Amino acid sequence: MSKPVVREPLRRNSRANRARILATARRELGRNPDVTLEELARAAGVVRRTLFGHFPGRAALLEALAEEASETLRSAVAACAERTRAQSAERVLAHLMFSMWPAGDRYRLLLALAKRDLGAERVAEVLAPAREAITAVLERGQQDGVFPAHLPAAVLSAGLEAMTVAVLEAVNTGALEDDGGTRVTIATLIAAGVSEERSRAVVGEVASDVAVEPPVGG
Repeated sequence: MSKPVVREPLRRNSRANRARILATARRELGRNPDVTLEELARAAGVVRRTLFGHFPGRAALLEALAEEASETLRSAVAACAERTRAQSAERVLAHLMFSMWPAGDRYRLLLALAKRDLGAERVAEVLAPAREAITAVLERGQQDGVFPAHLPAAVLSAGLEAMTVAVLEAVNTGALEDDGGTRVTIATLIAAGVSEERSRAVVGEVASDVAVEPPVGG
């Protein structure tokens, strides 16, 4: 007996429902981290059965958001690598920060939720593409003499990651305004060993390339 054919419109509808649920989850979890799946279903305009058909529980929903965030970071890193092949390490580092900021900003609340619901190890996996890219450019910059080798690149990268997450959390609480990543990019270059004056100059140049706000106070 032949299997029934699944019509393409049904597949498209299922994909659209899943995407709408994830987009709604990002928005609603930002407003209320303890929002229920039933409330998310109503906000997404789907019935409870549809949501649970895609995500049978809160952990499954957060895992899907985590994978989405990881893929977004991987895409940002790959696009940045393509654009900055012949550039200096300090400019590549600035480009990386600006490239990854939208993803971090979009998923900043997820980082806190994932630590609670999925664990720190899973959060580390999500951030791995960013960490590996930053470590590689720090190693290159240290070899070229652009960054001082006061710390091993991997250790410095971990510290920069923690600082970036702290800045994202400050934006989330309203302690800082979202400036497109300008402040954190300047701070990253300074922490990597570049002078403040040079950091602001590099960030100003790169900011014009990626169309974000100029350096604060620059």
